This record gives sequence, C-alpha cells and structure tokens, in this order.
Amino acid sequence: MIFGSVRLQPDRDQETHVIANPYAIHVGTRDPREVIDTTALELHRLAGRIGAARLATPRAPGKWSAREILCHLAVWEIVFAFRLRQALAEDRHVIQPFDQEKWAPPYQSLDAHAALATFEQLRKWNLALLENVTASQMAKPVVHPERGEMTFETVVETMAGHDLNHLGQLEEIARRS
Repeated sequence: MIFGSVRLQPDRDQETHVIANPYAIHVGTRDPREVIDTTALELHRLAGRIGAARLATPRAPGKWSAREILCHLAVWEIVFAFRLRQALAEDRHVIQPFDQEKWAPPYQSLDAHAALATFEQLRKWNLALLENVTASQMAKPVVHPERGEMTFETVVETMAGHDLNHLGQLEEIARRS
C-alpha cells in the first residue's frame, strides 16, 4: 500500500493529476510512524559512517553534501513542527509553501553536528505530539496550495517519505566514503 502518493500522471482523458505526498514512493508499505521514530538514529549512524572529513563533500556535482542534507532536515523539522501544530489548531489549515532552495545558502557554513542535534530534539518534540493525536485528528483535512486537499495523516506520511529520501542520499554518500 502506498500512502497518499504524488505523481504527475495523465489519466485516460490526458488530464494530469497531482496527489498530495510527493515522497510516498519512498515509504511504500512501511509504517510512517516507525520511519519517523527511527530517523534520528539512522542519521547518527550514517553521519558516523561518512565521517567528519567527508561531511562537506557533495554526493555529485551540483548536489548537496551530507552537511547540507543534515541542515535541510533540521530546517524541515521546524517546518513540519509548525505545519503539524497549525493543522491541529485550525479547521482546514492552508499550508504555507516556500522555496526550499532560497533557504539553503547558509547550509554550507553551518555545523552538521548542530544540525543533527537540532533535528533530533525537534523530532522528539514532534513524536511527543504525534503520540497524542487521535484518529479523528489524523483524518483532519488540510490544504496545500500546490498539492491540493490532504489530511493531517498525509503530512505525517510526507515526513516519513522526506526522511527516507534524504536517508537514501546519505547512504549513497556513506557508500562512497
């Protein structure tokens, strides 16, 4: 079962449909809660395999380094923290999209270990929130201006897929170390 996937795919009438979670392909049949519960541990494991000397090396020309990926994940955990809480607090919350590339320039000068520590603490806080979310809250509708209608659960599934996407990138860097 794929959770709330996103694919740009024409139907029989050649109309393109976008589904809410662009990272669903990474989640597949995995339980999103289990994924987000184990991500910090996986990040520590991969950062250790990559080593401090290689954290700033991009995985390919024009791609982010492990440090930049860790910074990106820390920033996104802030974003998810806000989105989760807003979605619970408001009826039919409209998610604020942003251009993540415009947030990325400082990543090259930030500390990877501080980013990982930030991610880890924010993730603990977000997991504590999710432990108390009810089934009706999971089904609560939210709107993403670019992805359309979704539920609170889709936001959680997106967190998991986002994690897995970047864990895969870090795994690629670690294999080359």
